[in-house]
Amino acid sequence: MEVQQFYYDNKIVKKFLYATMFWGVVGMLVGLLLAYLFLFPNLTDGVSWLSFGRLRPLHTNAIIFAFVGNAIFAGVYYSSQRLLKARMFSDKLSDINFWGWQLIIVGAAITLPLGYTTSKEYAELEWPFDIAIAVIWVVFGWNLIGTILKRRQRHLYVAIWFYIATFVTVAVLHIFNSLELPVSGLKSYSVYAGVQDALVQWWYGHNAVAFFLTTPFLGLMYYFVPKAANRPVYSYRLSIIHFWSLIFIYIWAGPHHLLYTALPEWAQNLGVAFSVMLLMPSWGGMINGLLTLRGAWDKVRTDPVLKFFVVAITGYGMATFEGPMLSLKNVNAIAHYTDWIIAHVHVGALAWNGFLAFGMIYYLIPRMTKTSLYSVKLANLHFWIGTLGIIMYALPMYVAGFTQASMWKQFNPDGTLLYGNFLETVTEIMPMYAMRAIGGTLYIIGMIVLVYNIIATIRKGSPIADELAEAAALQNVSKHRTTGEGWHTWLERKPVKLTIFATIAILIGGIVQIVPTLMIDSNIPTISSVRPYTALELEGRDLYIREGCVGCHSQMVRPFRSEVERYGEFSKAGEFVYDHPHLWGSKRTGPDLHRVGGKYSDSWHLNHMYDPQSTSSGSIMPSYKWIITDELDKSMTEDKMRVMVKLGVPYTDAEIENAQQSMLDQGTAIEQNLYSDPDFVDTYEADKKAAGEEFIEMRNREIVALIAYLQRLGTDIKVKDLEVTTSQNQ
Repeated sequence: MEVQQFYYDNKIVKKFLYATMFWGVVGMLVGLLLAYLFLFPNLTDGVSWLSFGRLRPLHTNAIIFAFVGNAIFAGVYYSSQRLLKARMFSDKLSDINFWGWQLIIVGAAITLPLGYTTSKEYAELEWPFDIAIAVIWVVFGWNLIGTILKRRQRHLYVAIWFYIATFVTVAVLHIFNSLELPVSGLKSYSVYAGVQDALVQWWYGHNAVAFFLTTPFLGLMYYFVPKAANRPVYSYRLSIIHFWSLIFIYIWAGPHHLLYTALPEWAQNLGVAFSVMLLMPSWGGMINGLLTLRGAWDKVRTDPVLKFFVVAITGYGMATFEGPMLSLKNVNAIAHYTDWIIAHVHVGALAWNGFLAFGMIYYLIPRMTKTSLYSVKLANLHFWIGTLGIIMYALPMYVAGFTQASMWKQFNPDGTLLYGNFLETVTEIMPMYAMRAIGGTLYIIGMIVLVYNIIATIRKGSPIADELAEAAALQNVSKHRTTGEGWHTWLERKPVKLTIFATIAILIGGIVQIVPTLMIDSNIPTISSVRPYTALELEGRDLYIREGCVGCHSQMVRPFRSEVERYGEFSKAGEFVYDHPHLWGSKRTGPDLHRVGGKYSDSWHLNHMYDPQSTSSGSIMPSYKWIITDELDKSMTEDKMRVMVKLGVPYTDAEIENAQQSMLDQGTAIEQNLYSDPDFVDTYEADKKAAGEEFIEMRNREIVALIAYLQRLGTDIKVKDLEVTTSQNQ
């Protein structure tokens, strides 16, 4: 049998590892700044691109796609070459993958703080980036599949199965969730509206966690844990069950993010059922990972790499137990919109993703530089500081979540809310926010220790750019099952069939959930009194999106006595038919705003944006002074309305032609309300004049558009004469 010599490409792995560390530090620093903004809301006062609402999506994108994404590519490129006994299919494709991904990250780091966002959770980047992500992802898949096809190893190891499922599913999720119509170079509207947009978004959002933060890392676990422990995987049969059941069930679970919302009941119940079932395959994977270390516990005590892996797998087990539990309706009714969810997410991110990435870095760098780790003591210090940081982050957030849920739902004997002022709940949990910031500080200190340790290791070693390897050429592979060959063993040497079956497995759940909601109009009853936003309200809604208000405020009143008493009539599906995108939110740092229209005066809203503490003592909302002083850009209003027409919003030609006059008239009315209100203090013009800036009439400022939008929220229906009709009657 001919033995061939070839070279593994370590250069691409090294690039992705360096990028992982760099973006990890950046993303964590942004997260730490956000944690301290809860304690000092005016820390970045007056700097629009450093405001909480704009930095929050930057933090989530930096951690998910920059830190974790680069770690995925590093691990996949390293392990795939060795599992397939082949150099990557194309060095050029590898470089395009690397540099293209870094350019997308840099673009995100520039545009998100500038307010260019779709507001869709984990998919905030605007349409040019969506196209770029799709292209680079295809390049990655092309490179991976090309390597599989030229492999020298007959059977595909379990890690490769997870890589294939990741590539296929992320492509499907990204493309369908990112369908949008552009208005300009950095502005678009989702093709879905309201309930439909919410379902598609959380079908994507939940499965972005599943197939970007979980399945590729499971593949890395199946490769690096046995390698580091020098032990075989505990159970090959369990890995088969784990893989197929996980990718089939996971895709159904997205609706559990939308329990008790306006989403149709059948879709909610499907999400609950499959979320509960998800516990079994998830824990099957955790058990397979931990039991791989059987007989190697003495090594775990001394090897920092294995310590990181053990905590990572344990964190995965905790998060995947908690997820199904949170999908139970009675638990979700308590936890949703609270800091309990923040704790849940960060146990997964900090422990599972973070610690597995750290362990992988500590494992790879010495092997790729022909040396030992510079300091095992520093690696152990990182482990303990990081572990303590996770605990000090998560536990206070659990306490904060339980406290919020309890206070929101308590009543006095006379039936009124015990804590009627939302700010009472905010004040109560401030000590927990302080502890969270300390925990985050510890975690990033550990990250800095890692960077120092790795740099020192590289300096004392000799990097291997192209690593010599040898393996026998792959002989002709039989198309048919041989005598005694198991079905799955046969499938493992048929990568095309494996990919097709994996694609079918993930598509079934998506088709069953998404298609009926998009195609059957009666699933979303419309309300005759609900009308499209006026031109000024549409502009105000875009400002609301630009500033990231949805990150702290929901627009979904659930049918609970406590919420109806606090906010007003619960939300109806038909109220959102013109909302591209939906703004239901996923966290209440501030109160729900769906029924805020008419609750406060125009003057109150202006003062609240200028100085939140002046209207709401104890508020941790930052000020948005630039919205009060900046002129509203009305140059694209007609284009926005035309795009909305294409999406089914019934603007008439006359309404579009008269948009400028309509905005002027509505803005003038709000301006008059402001000047006639004795609480309105005429300081904003003075600020402009004092700064020597051009005077802008109040009616033409951004704040007026935002006020118009806020005053519209929830006012389209009156409960006593609510008329519900099907869309066919409209």
